[in-house]
Amino acid sequence: MKRISVVIITMVAFCMAAMGQQTGTHSFALGDSVFLLDGKPFQMISGEIHYPRVPREAWRARMKMAKAMGLNTIGTYVFWNVHEPEKGHYDFSGNNDIAAFVNTAREEGLWVVLRPSPYVCAEWEFGGYPYWLQEEKGLVVRSKEQKYLQAYRNYIKEIGKQLAPLQVNHGGNILMVQVENEYGSYSNDKEYLDINRKIFQEAGFDGLLYTCDPEPAIKDGHLPGLLPAINGIDDPAKVKQLIRTWHNGKGPFYIAEWYPAWFDWWGTKHHTVPYEKYLGRLDSVLAAGISINMYMFHGGTTRGFMNGANYNDQNPYEPQISSYDYDAPLDEAGNATEKFMKFREVISRHLPAGQVLPEVPAARPVIEIPAIRFTQTRSLFDVLPKPVNNKTPLTFEDLGQAYGWVLYRTTLNGGQAGLLKIKALRDYALVFINGKRAGVLDRRLYQDSLQVQLPKGKVTLELLVENLGRINFGPYLLQNKKGITEKVLLNNKELLNWQQFRLPFDTLPAGKAKAYTLTRGNAPVLKEGTFVLSRTGDTYLDMSSWGKGTVWINGHNLGRYWEIGPQQTIYVPAEWLKAGENHIAVLELLKPGVETLSGVERPVLDVLK
Repeated sequence: MKRISVVIITMVAFCMAAMGQQTGTHSFALGDSVFLLDGKPFQMISGEIHYPRVPREAWRARMKMAKAMGLNTIGTYVFWNVHEPEKGHYDFSGNNDIAAFVNTAREEGLWVVLRPSPYVCAEWEFGGYPYWLQEEKGLVVRSKEQKYLQAYRNYIKEIGKQLAPLQVNHGGNILMVQVENEYGSYSNDKEYLDINRKIFQEAGFDGLLYTCDPEPAIKDGHLPGLLPAINGIDDPAKVKQLIRTWHNGKGPFYIAEWYPAWFDWWGTKHHTVPYEKYLGRLDSVLAAGISINMYMFHGGTTRGFMNGANYNDQNPYEPQISSYDYDAPLDEAGNATEKFMKFREVISRHLPAGQVLPEVPAARPVIEIPAIRFTQTRSLFDVLPKPVNNKTPLTFEDLGQAYGWVLYRTTLNGGQAGLLKIKALRDYALVFINGKRAGVLDRRLYQDSLQVQLPKGKVTLELLVENLGRINFGPYLLQNKKGITEKVLLNNKELLNWQQFRLPFDTLPAGKAKAYTLTRGNAPVLKEGTFVLSRTGDTYLDMSSWGKGTVWINGHNLGRYWEIGPQQTIYVPAEWLKAGENHIAVLELLKPGVETLSGVERPVLDVLK
């Protein structure tokens, strides 16, 4: 009993000290080899968590898990397209309340490393840029072009209002702030980087600023005078050598992104890396006194339509899945994995004398939902809004639409066969002839053409085009418009006079179902229903018998599913369920006849079809 009491007293003292560290104004500075917090050496053991990828109601629980693994700091990007979805319209409410996220970390005794660069990458739609930037004529992202810099300044100024007062030198818990993001992998304009620095300072970020880049991009991405952090390297000698090279022969030494695994994209195997490959490397980094940020500590879920995509000259278009599990130490639902427990063991060996880690919180309760009954089915063609008419097809951006789908419709003379081609399709299209699906075109597979047979008489051609996610990394950030971005050809003749129906699905369409049968050409359908719970808990919707689409529960867009895998389930957080009646909606594109859906206790992230 005496031993237990000593441990409890030590833990309470540790927690009080951690909280006490974050009251009043502090200094955070660069020593020659270590960070200095209030003049004393401080080693950051940080983990990345992105506030939009975790329900606000669960932020605190995830942070408690971070403390239990031994982290003392949280890293997070700040997402421009979340906070300024339309030009001049800012949103810092609900899950977008980044100041509340930072303050929750402070209450839990955690410091924060803030990454508010307008470009975040992060497997996030358009790398964090809002879609409307592409409608600003002449605007060039990540450049000195004046329209971009003005939009950038306006945004960072709003971020500064939210977060600059929370810097450590103002009594908050933000230790330092990142300028740009892996810029050396994109370009090498030091004047542009210095403009970034000045924009941040003008917005009130007057504490410690830094840059981060992988090797060898650190050469082009660092800005003299700021700390250059390294991404993706964990050999202590190499980390120190690289940072000293670009920082006047000095430290401190910070691995801004240390990858415990990787992300997934549609149609490829789920990425996992055994924890055994990391333990020795983590141990050696911490033993060398190097600060570290695990990317990701907890990935969470990229809900809604916010996943990004990769694309380059060697690889096809690769849109990312909704699960951002990342094979991280904390799984998608926020539970400790074996990797978490092993990392905790390593970190515990490097704690300051007398510090003891908190107990690991219990796993989150899980439930199974029995078969869900859908009570209403509507054809997507029955919920179309008023069309926008134009001689040539309009892009999503031309239509003022960020995400979702656009239905393009035209009429042409039938009685002919030939090759239908959508030039520069972005990204996925269902082709309908007189209401019947004639085929599918998929940018991932380099598909933009389809042989069609048109019946005699007037023919209605409809193309339902989906934005599968704008490119978030690489040289093609300026080629991110969505929809039909050039023209449609039939036997090399351009088709004109289009109606465009905007289907952003930012909210579910109102209205009741008309009489519906599956004889209507296999059109996409919106299915709605309810299910009753006696208690709440985490669950995973089993979508393995469905085709392709999106799911909403109680108004929350849970993300995409697609039969090609690897993701076959969708995570439903307990925080968004309620005891009693719950509402569900599914937009199914390919298999309108499917009716079976239930919630299971475990995710399936590794099945390809």
